[in-house]
Amino acid sequence: MKARGVLSRSLRNICGALGPCATKLFKTHSLTFRNANGDPRLSLLRQGRVHPSSHIRPLRSTAPQRPHSAWTPVLDLRVAQVAMSASVANPAQQPSVSGNDLQQGMKELNIKDKDDEAGSSKAQQNAATAEIFEGRLIEGDLKTGGHVLSASSGTGASRQTYNYSTDRVVGNGSFGVVFQATCLETGETVAIKKVLQDKRFKNRELQIMKLVDHPNIVKLKHCFYSHTDKDETYLHLVLEFVPDTVYRISKHYAKNNQRMPNLFVKLYAYQMCRALNSIHKMGICHRDIKPQNLLVNTETHQLKLCDFGSAKVLVKGEPNISYICSRYYRAPELIFGATDYTSAIDVWSVGCVLAELLLGQPLFPGESGVDQLVEIIKVLGTPTREEINAMNPNYTEFKFPQIKAHPWTKVFSKRMPPDAVDLVSKLLQYAPQKRMTAVQAMTHPFFDELRDPATRLPNGRALPPLFNWLPGELDEVPADIVRKLQPVAKAS
Repeated sequence: MKARGVLSRSLRNICGALGPCATKLFKTHSLTFRNANGDPRLSLLRQGRVHPSSHIRPLRSTAPQRPHSAWTPVLDLRVAQVAMSASVANPAQQPSVSGNDLQQGMKELNIKDKDDEAGSSKAQQNAATAEIFEGRLIEGDLKTGGHVLSASSGTGASRQTYNYSTDRVVGNGSFGVVFQATCLETGETVAIKKVLQDKRFKNRELQIMKLVDHPNIVKLKHCFYSHTDKDETYLHLVLEFVPDTVYRISKHYAKNNQRMPNLFVKLYAYQMCRALNSIHKMGICHRDIKPQNLLVNTETHQLKLCDFGSAKVLVKGEPNISYICSRYYRAPELIFGATDYTSAIDVWSVGCVLAELLLGQPLFPGESGVDQLVEIIKVLGTPTREEINAMNPNYTEFKFPQIKAHPWTKVFSKRMPPDAVDLVSKLLQYAPQKRMTAVQAMTHPFFDELRDPATRLPNGRALPPLFNWLPGELDEVPADIVRKLQPVAKAS
C-alpha cells in the first residue's frame, strides 16, 4: 500500500511539474495502477488536472500475446523515472538502490499501445506469389483434429490433389491452430498450420516462407485456402513435421532437476544462429525467437526454426511495430518503444534462450512489459545515456536510479563453462550495434566442440549437419570469420 501511495503522489507531482504538458502526457500515455482507492486519475480528473479524453482503461492481461492490432506499447519514461526515484528512501544515496526497489517502483505501471504499422512494408506487398492449392473439407470439423482436407491445383492432366487426415492438434494460439496430419497419398506426416486470412492483406508469413530455404528452417511444402459457410477464408501452410521443441526438451530436464547437457545447448544455440544468419542476410527479422519456435528431431538433434507469423523484411527508414516478440525474449529497445530497430532484436532473443537453457529457467521473467525492463536492469544495471540513445534517442534526457550490474559470474553457477557465460554477455548488450551478429556468434569458442570431427552424440551417432553450407550462405562474410567456422580436428 505504501508503494501505491508513493506512485499516486508521483502522478500528482508529475502533473504539477509538467503543467500544460500534463494534459498531453495523459492523453498519449495510458497508465494502470492497482490501487485500493480506485484509479488515481479519477481524483486528478475531478481536480481538472487530467484531460477528460484520457480514458480510464481496464487492467490488461500480462500474458504474452501476439499483437492483434496496429498499436504498440511504449514505455512512459517520465512516469517510470518518477516512480523509480520515489522508491528510494534517500535519492542522494543511489548506490543503495536495489533491484527490488526498482521493481517496486515500476511494477504498478502498465504500457500503452501507440505506433501504427499499417502499410509499412511495400517490399512485402510486392513479394511474388507461388502456386497455391485450393482446399475443401471432405469430412469432420475444421476446428478439431480428425477431419480430412483435400487440396487441389491445376486442371486436366496437370491437376494435382493431396488429401490430408488431421491426427491431432499440436499447437494453437491467437494465430490459429497447428495440426499433425498424414498425407493419404504418400503416408508422409506433415504439420498443417491453419490461419484465418484477412482478405484485405497478403499473408506476410506465406510470402516469407516461400523465400526461405535452409536446413535449419522448417520447410514449406505447399499451401492452400479453404472457405467456411460464414464466408471465412483460412490459409493452410503444409510444413514438414518435426516432433519436438527446445521448450519441451528444456522442461523435461527442469522437471527432473537436471541441467540440459552442454552438448545439446551448443547444438541448439549454434543451429539457431545459423538459421538467423540465413534470414538476416535476406533482410528478414524473425521477431519471435523463443524455445517454443525451435523444433527439434530428438534422434538427430537437428533444429528447425519455425513460426514466421511475426517475421518481416526490415526496410531502413520504414517504421516497425515495437510490440513484438514474446516478453521474456523481448529486446530492451522494443520496450523503449523503438520503431527503427534491426535484426539485432533476434540476437538479444538468442542470448535469452541460451541463458535459459544454461540456467534451466528464464533469465528475465518479467510479469508485464515494464516489469521486463526491471528484470533486465537487475542483471545488466541501469543503461547509460549512450546505451539509451542507441536503443531510442527520444529518451536520453531521462535519469534513473543507478543500479549496478550483477556480475555474470554470479548470475550463473561456478560450474558454468566460462565460454558459455562470455557468449551470453556478448549477446545481451543494451546497445544493439554492440551485440554479436548471428554469424559472429557461430565462431565463438563456446561452439569449438562442435567443430571437432571426433565429437559424437551421447548415443554414439554423428552430429547433425552443421557445415553443409548452401550456395551463397557465407557470401559477404569476412574471410577470417569463414575460416573460424570450418571444422578443425583437435591436436592429439
